[in-house]
Amino acid sequence: MEADQWGRRIRAFRKLKGLTQAELAKSIGVSLSILGEIERGNRLPNDTVIQKVAEALNITLEEFTHF
Repeated sequence: MEADQWGRRIRAFRKLKGLTQAELAKSIGVSLSILGEIERGNRLPNDTVIQKVAEALNITLEEFTHF
């Protein structure tokens, strides 16, 4: 999946769960600027970040990748 697609999905699920970027960034252990870059599609999240985002948003990886 492309960086911009991951970013859009992360942003969409984050907003559905009612979290700010700062809240999500803190819960997954990355800086706000890194999460912002990922959501804007300027940075591709690694597998660890994807797993942590799914856990923080309480969604399965399958839900996350088939949004």
